[in-house]
Amino acid sequence: MPIRTPEQVREELANKGISVSKWAAANGFSVNLVFEVLAGRKQGIRGQSHNIAVKLGLKEGEVVEEHQIANSLVRRTA
Repeated sequence: MPIRTPEQVREELANKGISVSKWAAANGFSVNLVFEVLAGRKQGIRGQSHNIAVKLGLKEGEVVEEHQIANSLVRRTA
């Protein structure tokens, strides 16, 4: 998936009739934090802001759920 700009994210949500607030609630994020990420005031380096940026397509990365953190760096063998 190509990286999107905040403007592209807002446009896509608008085209689908989804408000930023509804998207945040549906994904279990703070509405204020989503607005902060979209405005560039939070860079999405780690934690919830990282997860928001990845899910919105603002950056590449992986969303690691809380219960997966302890094992997130364990190597998997094939």
